[in-house]
Amino acid sequence: MIQQQTVSLEDARRIIVAGEQKARDIGQPMNIAVVDDGGNLVAFAHMDGAWKGSVDIAVNKAFTSAMFTIPTKALAQKAQPGEAFYGIHVSNHGRVMIFPGGIPLKAGDQVIGAVGVSGGDNSQDQSVAEAAAAAL
Repeated sequence: MIQQQTVSLEDARRIIVAGEQKARDIGQPMNIAVVDDGGNLVAFAHMDGAWKGSVDIAVNKAFTSAMFTIPTKALAQKAQPGEAFYGIHVSNHGRVMIFPGGIPLKAGDQVIGAVGVSGGDNSQDQSVAEAAAAAL
């Protein structure tokens, strides 16, 4: 039997705290989600003032990164018209996000979960996600 490691609740909380700090540093409240290696929500933070419409987007960015083991920023580039994954955003019952802000979480070469961030523009979401993921 193969034993798969996954992100823990303790890890998820640390990741969220780091993301919240970066969001405060740039002055943009965010929604931050951490999922396990199966795309299931482990922890979530909706910062005061963050867009309510971005809650699902943050969760789905994390889901996308975990399920496809790729940052959503990279998937976005591959999902443009004429590219290999064009149309992927309508798969998985519409849960696939192709906006920056989703990053796989790895232990060595193994994806153990992902973080998803939404609430700002693309560069803000990406920078907060990067700071959050670095806390693992």
